[in-house]
Amino acid sequence: MAVDPERNPADKAPKQQDVKTLYKRLLRYVWPHKGAFLISVLGLALYASAQPVLAHLMGLVEETLRDPTEQKILLLIGLLMGTFFYRGVGTFLGKYFIAIVGRNVVHSLRVELFGKMTRLPSAFYDGESSGRLISRVTFDVDQVSGASTRALTTLIQEGLTVIFLMGYLIYLDYTLTLVFLVLVPFIVAVVGLASRFFRRYSRRVQQSVGDVTQVTNDSIKGYREVRTFGGVDYERSRFTAASEYNRKQALKFELTNAISVPLTQQIVSIGLGVMIFVMFQRVAAGSMTSADFFQFITAASLIAKPLRALTDINAMVQRGLAAAESIFTVLDADEERDAGTQTIDRANGTMSLENVVLQYAGAAEPAVKSVSLDITAGTSVAIVGKSGSGKTSLVNMLPRFYDVSDGVIRLDGIDLRDLTLDSLRRQIAIVGQQVTLFDGSVRDNIAYGRAGQYTDEQVLAAARAAHADEFIEQLPNGYDTRLGENGVLLSGGQRQRIAIARAILKDAPVLILDEATSALDTGSERHIQAAMEEVMKGRTTFVIAHRLSTIEHVDRILVMDSGRVVEDGTHLELLEQGGIYSQLYLMQFGSEGKHV
Repeated sequence: MAVDPERNPADKAPKQQDVKTLYKRLLRYVWPHKGAFLISVLGLALYASAQPVLAHLMGLVEETLRDPTEQKILLLIGLLMGTFFYRGVGTFLGKYFIAIVGRNVVHSLRVELFGKMTRLPSAFYDGESSGRLISRVTFDVDQVSGASTRALTTLIQEGLTVIFLMGYLIYLDYTLTLVFLVLVPFIVAVVGLASRFFRRYSRRVQQSVGDVTQVTNDSIKGYREVRTFGGVDYERSRFTAASEYNRKQALKFELTNAISVPLTQQIVSIGLGVMIFVMFQRVAAGSMTSADFFQFITAASLIAKPLRALTDINAMVQRGLAAAESIFTVLDADEERDAGTQTIDRANGTMSLENVVLQYAGAAEPAVKSVSLDITAGTSVAIVGKSGSGKTSLVNMLPRFYDVSDGVIRLDGIDLRDLTLDSLRRQIAIVGQQVTLFDGSVRDNIAYGRAGQYTDEQVLAAARAAHADEFIEQLPNGYDTRLGENGVLLSGGQRQRIAIARAILKDAPVLILDEATSALDTGSERHIQAAMEEVMKGRTTFVIAHRLSTIEHVDRILVMDSGRVVEDGTHLELLEQGGIYSQLYLMQFGSEGKHV
């Protein structure tokens, strides 16, 4: 689907949270590192307190120029060097320890966000793009770090600098200092106006980064299809549209920043101009010495830089708050319901479904409609039917990837919702049509999830049972060969056999095979079929298959149509009925199929 460069992703964002509440929540991630943060604050305070000292030394410079004795010169040099050393210590403590806090905040947020994603229900992923989720973990978290640490660094360092310099200016001449104070409401107004635009464009930039990530991810993962089906130009246009939208929103953000910062500086310069005019009048009248003039003008000039920096952090804060809002949307999402309290060490495998209904959110019709079944432990059950008939939806309720909308499913007489998710899923092994392998060794992939709990002999036995040992031994490093992303070094059939070996090794009492042999050639299928018949013994097995040759010898076959079980029996019984199963069989094997 092409990315619309004119759409407004911010329109899809959740309702904007209160800034104070949002920032307060964000700072909770800083609090566990309060020791390092306090050292940083101390360092920043040292830096800030050095600024009035430098301004005061300008008076000594003027006095030394009028009477340049060796003693005064050495004293002035010593004070300057001491002040810069003192300020350097403060800079080191401030920057290094706030960096410690910042990286810890990024780490904590990423770990919590990733952990949350592993507990979100399947329905959440149905409505989210993988690119947007990835950009939250990478891009958004870094933006949050800017608001929670870098912005705090600037706020404390430059804020204290302004306070110390203002105090020094008041000490020198409070009447002149009032000129600066009159400008504060105007500066606040400019900052407040810019904040609204910063937040709006930050949301759009974050959304567009997710779009760019998604298009890139799709194109890289599907590069064969992109080139084979002539989709290069199409994908380029998608990427260009996503990147163009990102460019436009980022430029709008920078335009707001480019206007607000110099506007604030212009307001400050007006105040400086008025003060300088008044000061020259006082010097001419003899009511202000040249030393006082240098001290005051230096302090007033030094205050301009921190004021500009304080204006700059507004952009960083708003960008971080928009990112925090995006992250907290995930952290606040409802997790998989896991209210069960019962556990099973190893189930027998008896399954029963009573008037089970599954309706996906937003769907007009249920995917599964009033299905009732009793399945004896150790029975192999095949589920067949045309695409969209509800086969996969039915088995997806067994490990509770989706909860029943109505009815109840029981394992060994226990409602699945009364079992903890961890206990329930320990009882089930799954081999799907789309095999997922990880960027690790063959051994790690077969023993995935419990790599340290299986011996090499157990891994080898599972591989042999899945007829995978024959090609694994031919790999460059055998079982230690790294497979690359999603097993790119293997063929489709080889990936499938690795997945089957993984299921065999788990040795769960309930086995789900969702088109498990679909990627195998005829030769491999014969080997795997023999292995599967062996591994299915003593296990309650659900087999979803389009290739009916793979299920002729199962104990029971269910035929689904429009979410209902419309036929139920053995292979021969269903052929004799002459119903949907018989028609499907004839379509695949012709008239000779009747004589099998």
